Amino acid sequence: MTMDRPRLLIIGGGVLGTMHAVSGVDRGFDVVQIEREADARGASLRNFGLVWVSGRASGPELDLALKARERWEAIGARCPGTGFRANGSITVARSEEELALMGEAARAPDAARRGFSILSPAEVIERNPVLRGRTLGALWCSKDAGVEPRLVPRAVRTMLEATGRYQFIAGREVREVGTGRAVDHLGDVYAADLIVLCTGAAHSGLAGEVLGRAPLRRVRLQMFETEPLGEVMTTSLADGDSLRYYPAFDLPGRENLAPQAPIPAAHRVQLLCQQRLDGSLTVGDTHYYEQPFDFDLDEDPTTHLVDTLAAVLGRPVPRIVRRWAGVY
Repeated sequence: MTMDRPRLLIIGGGVLGTMHAVSGVDRGFDVVQIEREADARGASLRNFGLVWVSGRASGPELDLALKARERWEAIGARCPGTGFRANGSITVARSEEELALMGEAARAPDAARRGFSILSPAEVIERNPVLRGRTLGALWCSKDAGVEPRLVPRAVRTMLEATGRYQFIAGREVREVGTGRAVDHLGDVYAADLIVLCTGAAHSGLAGEVLGRAPLRRVRLQMFETEPLGEVMTTSLADGDSLRYYPAFDLPGRENLAPQAPIPAAHRVQLLCQQRLDGSLTVGDTHYYEQPFDFDLDEDPTTHLVDTLAAVLGRPVPRIVRRWAGVY
């Protein structure tokens, strides 16, 4: 690093901060990224690794999602360690009402931008041979993609360190930010021409003053990971309950969906599934909005998700090896 280039300081070591670091290096900055933990530990690592275009709201949100999808693909080409793959997604329908709503989405004016089309049951198996359970069809989204969330931050940092214009500093909590400078909990001062704050779901401390005036809603998700499936899942996977949660499907047909059963309704459950590079499956999820969030992991929604996934696969789900929750 030299004093001849503008200096960018990023506070937060998660995916958002790391992607700001990529943009900073690409734009000619010397970049320092500070993380209060020994490494990123929040939602950046605890998610599915879904680059999810299909459910985004029409308009600016979809525009941003498509731009992010292009950005992920470009970074994946530069940094194979991210595990980027343009695998698309299948959302399976197991009721006529779900299939009808998917049809509405596939006929919407922006359906082509999302890569939407309807698959017959035979086409579902052709697209993803692992899905041998009974379905009435599915919504295919060619624009959806996947990455490896637990690998992304370190892989991208390694790529950036090779430029000689990037430094990652762990174990330092920034307590004060002012014009052109920041101070950590040990009193060390960091000078910068631009400071970017990426605190994730930590909405107190440095971010509290701003977010206190315009609070963001946080959500707690509960997820799990299985042993390797032993087969290749060629797409990301969702079930019809996901139609209830994404704005792209806020169409007239959504009112015709049957009410959820008591357990998935109580935990606001949808099935999302992504296969990891080692063959294991990341599966979820639930939605909890009321704070303070419970620290317990509930078994009922996990049992429901296992049963739902087994029905879609037409085979038993591999043994669960770990469970966790994340706040987003």
